[in-house]
Amino acid sequence: MTEVLFYNKVDDDLLKFAVIASRFHGKWVFCKHKKRNTYEIPGGHRERGENIEATARRELYEETGAARFRLVPVCPYSVAEDSGEKTYGMLYFSEIQDFFALPDFEMERIDFFAAPPENLTYPLIQPKLLERAVQAIPRP
Repeated sequence: MTEVLFYNKVDDDLLKFAVIASRFHGKWVFCKHKKRNTYEIPGGHRERGENIEATARRELYEETGAARFRLVPVCPYSVAEDSGEKTYGMLYFSEIQDFFALPDFEMERIDFFAAPPENLTYPLIQPKLLERAVQAIPRP
């Protein structure tokens, strides 16, 4: 069973991913990968020498074309596989105000949903990340 755990703080060197739960005009933004028939929350791998916030900003642009957005750190998280190995990432929330054209990387398109779609790429992980991000949404 895949286990998702949330933390107040972890060592920065452990953070290998940034995931950005994003909204646009009150709808959730999900990406559809060119090679899959499922949807995912924008995010991806941290590159060498990159700080984790830069990873989040880069991935949000590359996977959605986000031009103007507010990025709010939520918390670090880990995913533990059956083997017991943990992978750590940083969860962010973003309110996107404007988009450029979708860059020609791995995503085919983005779509907007009132609730998460059923056909998620990582169905054991993404709903938990989204649920945790909802708690961090700034209230007016």
